[in-house]
Amino acid sequence: MLIDTHTHVYLPEFDADREEVMQRALDAGVTRMILPAVDPSSLPLMDAVKERWSSCVHLAAGLHPTDLGTDMKANLDLMESSLSQGGYVAVGEIGMDLYWDSSRLDEQMQAFDRQMRLAAELGLPVIIHCREALDPTLEVISGLPDVPQGVFHSFSGTAADVDRIRRYGDFYFGLNGVATFKNCHVIDAIPEITLDRLLLETDAPYLAPVPHRGKRNEPAHVALTCAHIARTQSLPAQHIAEITTRNATTLFRL
Repeated sequence: MLIDTHTHVYLPEFDADREEVMQRALDAGVTRMILPAVDPSSLPLMDAVKERWSSCVHLAAGLHPTDLGTDMKANLDLMESSLSQGGYVAVGEIGMDLYWDSSRLDEQMQAFDRQMRLAAELGLPVIIHCREALDPTLEVISGLPDVPQGVFHSFSGTAADVDRIRRYGDFYFGLNGVATFKNCHVIDAIPEITLDRLLLETDAPYLAPVPHRGKRNEPAHVALTCAHIARTQSLPAQHIAEITTRNATTLFRL
């Protein structure tokens, strides 16, 4: 049994064959999937997937740092209104991204701060996107009166990064296909992460693992990342599957 804790299977990339994609995930042992929003347009698309696969799909709502839009406040208000109605397992995907867009640093920090505070108020975990932005991300977190639990998704940092993040809260770390890339050394950080704070994800349709690198990713491929991590830790894949499933169930209260 596996949980894909981060997949955008609601996106148009899956419109032509979503039924087959979801069936392949179930056949691969992926029993649950968490779909995080990136902007308000995500919400109805996610709802449609949730309605069709209610037994295995869970939703998160948040404003992605590169999707703030021309009216950031209105978009944040909409996300807050949706979250306040309930039915979501997390606030996300939120965070900071200075790789794709460094022109709106202050706005990214404001949006991240507001959504972190909302998560704490609602008692929900957070799904954090952090790309080339660890310093401002931790700056925001350090200023919060209450830090919600959550996951640094698509984590590809070092053991030193894990140690820095841990100073500010009890966070989990989501590994996806990037962990299988030769030029990525996040595997070396697993002893610092510890297995009880490890989550599996795909970020589908992005970041497909080897041997599908460069192609469309899908939830079934979380099994490949699981197997790769197991090999590097000299553990059975079933052991990694069981631990990460338990971790996801605990964090997101599934």
